[in-house]
Amino acid sequence: MTSQDEARIRQLAGGYQAAMTAGDAEAIVGQYSPGIVKYDLAPPLRNTAPRDAQALRTWFATFDGPVDYEIRDLEVIAGADVAYTHSMHRLSAVPLGSPERFDLWFRVTVCLRKIDGDWRVTHEHSSTPFHMDGTFSAALDLKP
Repeated sequence: MTSQDEARIRQLAGGYQAAMTAGDAEAIVGQYSPGIVKYDLAPPLRNTAPRDAQALRTWFATFDGPVDYEIRDLEVIAGADVAYTHSMHRLSAVPLGSPERFDLWFRVTVCLRKIDGDWRVTHEHSSTPFHMDGTFSAALDLKP
């Protein structure tokens, strides 16, 4: 891994954090490769079509105000054209109609490939799944 590769990957993670806080759906999906596979917090278990910024805008609209988002303990491991990161993420927001803010820590692993000279996210895995429908209950009923 070159220091330039690590710096660029860390820049992407910082951009993701800033985009989440700003509610910038286009910036988030702009990091994804066209064939990305996501194992996200929200159902379904496997999502192969997450380049839809409108879905993210709709999700952001379920909160009363901005989302607070933090990435910490980011580790970057990169080869010539494949890399991965793992980190702890914190999501905090006030759901519409709720008097209280929730605060959730979760784990994220991101896989990247160097495509046309730049790093793109090809796989993202967040755990533990929960329903993002306002109940915030664990999605224990999901099956592959």
